[in-house]
Amino acid sequence: MIVSDEPASRPVGTIWMLNLEEPISMITPGLGATFARYGPEAASVLAEAMGDDVLVDVRHRFSSGRRCYTARVNDQIAAYGWVSFDEEFVGELNLHLKLLPDEAYIWNCATLSGFRRKYLYSALLTYIVRELQKDHVSRVWIGADKVNVPSQKGIARAGFTYVADLVITRVKSLRQIGIEGQPGVPAKLVAQARRVFLNDREKISLPVSNPSLST
Repeated sequence: MIVSDEPASRPVGTIWMLNLEEPISMITPGLGATFARYGPEAASVLAEAMGDDVLVDVRHRFSSGRRCYTARVNDQIAAYGWVSFDEEFVGELNLHLKLLPDEAYIWNCATLSGFRRKYLYSALLTYIVRELQKDHVSRVWIGADKVNVPSQKGIARAGFTYVADLVITRVKSLRQIGIEGQPGVPAKLVAQARRVFLNDREKISLPVSNPSLST
């Protein structure tokens, strides 16, 4: 008989939300940067910054309506983040996010080595949400690994509300993922997170062994 040392319940991700119907403050990074939305014509440049031979994936993202926003320092991409509308698949967690017409999901964000600890991530997030505000998006969601404290600090600095944790529960060989709201967060908002991330279900089955929720 094999006994797993994995805990019966553990948080693996955090869920955050920003209401764009409220004023959005722009964060100034600790170094000179310019922000812009990139299109398909910049696919090669973006793929080079992202690494790991992702050009085909980058082109697919653009062709399927996803957007990419960047921060540039000295004419070099220093940080980037992607935005999805309608739906997105988080493969690590087997999550099929479904968004309302006035919602967006920010994901796959990164700050390149040499540009970190300068508030670039937070500044890029505030730029993105201000741009989305112009397109009449009223609510933006973002997630982060539970262990990724720097990312969570950057998200909080950009004004997002920490809504809930994504929690893995294990019963024998079955793993499921559910949502646990943060203390003080209204039940209606937690329910909205469950709608987006779990399609209104309490839990969904998780086929992977080492899940994460990277931004």
